[in-house]
Amino acid sequence: MFQFIQQQQDLTPVLEKMDRNEVYGLDTEFIKVDTLWPKLGVFQINVENNVYLLDGTTLDLTEFWNKLFRAQQNVFHACSEDIDLIYHYAQHKTLNNVFDTQVGMSFLGHGLQVSYQNALKQMLDVDIDKGETRSNWLARPLSPAQLSYAANDVLYLMNLSEKVKQELDSKSLLHFALEDCQHLTQEIATETPLHLLYQDIGNYRHSRRQLMQLQQLAVWREHMVKALNTPRSFILKNSSMIDLVEKNPKNAFQLSGVKDIRQNVVREHGKTILDLVKFLPEQTDWPLRMARPIRHSSKDVGEKIDHLIQNVVNETSIPKEVLMRKKWMNALHQHVVFHNDEQDLPDYLLGWRYDLLTQPLIQLLRRDESYLSTQMKVMD
Repeated sequence: MFQFIQQQQDLTPVLEKMDRNEVYGLDTEFIKVDTLWPKLGVFQINVENNVYLLDGTTLDLTEFWNKLFRAQQNVFHACSEDIDLIYHYAQHKTLNNVFDTQVGMSFLGHGLQVSYQNALKQMLDVDIDKGETRSNWLARPLSPAQLSYAANDVLYLMNLSEKVKQELDSKSLLHFALEDCQHLTQEIATETPLHLLYQDIGNYRHSRRQLMQLQQLAVWREHMVKALNTPRSFILKNSSMIDLVEKNPKNAFQLSGVKDIRQNVVREHGKTILDLVKFLPEQTDWPLRMARPIRHSSKDVGEKIDHLIQNVVNETSIPKEVLMRKKWMNALHQHVVFHNDEQDLPDYLLGWRYDLLTQPLIQLLRRDESYLSTQMKVMD
C-alpha cells in the first residue's frame, strides 16, 4: 500500500516517477513544539497512485523540493502548515501550482475549515482513522500505526481532488478556487515588514508612545526568535508585550509582574527589555495612532452592501464566507477613508472578486466616507 523511504538510493525511483507524472498528492508530518520552524518527520507523496513516505530525518530532499516547484500541480488538504514547511526547507518561495481541496470544498458550501476526515466522508464516503495526529514524528522506528496513518493522508487525496474539481467545474468555479489557492500560498510567503510589526500587536487604544515601545520590542523579539529558532511565545507573548507597555515597568521586580512573562526571560533579557521601553527615538519617528475598527456602515449603505453581497451569492452560488472576510472588509474601509492605492488591497480582492464585488463595494463605501471616518477617528 505504501513504501517508507529512508535511504537516499531508494529516493531516486520516486524522483524519476515524479518526472513522468507532474501532479502530486502531498502531506507532511512534523513537530513544531519548541521551535520557530517545523522539524520534518515524514513527507508523504502520492504519485501515479503509489504512496511513498519520505523520511525527513535522513534524506536529502533538495531535488524533491525542486520538483514540487516545477510540478504541474501539487494537491494538499489544508495546506498552510505544509507550505510553510516547504518554504523553510526549500529556502524558496512562492509555490503557485497548488490545489487545496479544503479551499475547493469551501466554494461548494462545506465551510472554510472542513477536516480531511470529514471531506473524505462527505465526498467519497470513505472512513479513515485520525488517531495518530499528536504522534512524535521524529522518533524512530515509527510504529505501523503511524506509518499507516501517514499513508492514509495521501492515499485518497487524488480521488478527493478529482471529485472536488469536477463539482467546481460543473458550477464554473474551478478557476476561482485555483486563484484563491494562489493567493493563499502567496499570503503564507509574505512576512510583515519589520517596520510594521507593531501593527500585528497594538490596537487603536494604544498611544503613539506605546506603539513605538511595541515596535521596538517586536523587532527585538523577531531577531531573537530567528537567531535561536524558538517560538515567539517563548520570548514574549503578544499579550505580555501589551501588558508591558501598559504597565511600563521601571525595574526587574515590576517587569516580573507582567502578564505571562517567563521568569528566565526576565533574568536573561530583563535589562534589554526595560531599555527598549525606556529609550525611544525622537517623537517624530513614532508610529501614528491606529484607526478604530469599523463595526458597521450607516444603515442605508449597510443594507445596500448586504444586498450586493447576497446578489453575488445568488449569481455565483459561492458561499458568503468565501466571498468576503471581515479582514478584507476592514481593508476596504481603510482604503476608502485614507484614499489608499488599490494595489495595497489584499490580493484576494484584486483577482476574480474585483469586478464582481470589490469595485461595486468601493463605490458604495465612498458614499459612506464621512460616516466611516467618524467611526475610525481616535482622539489623542
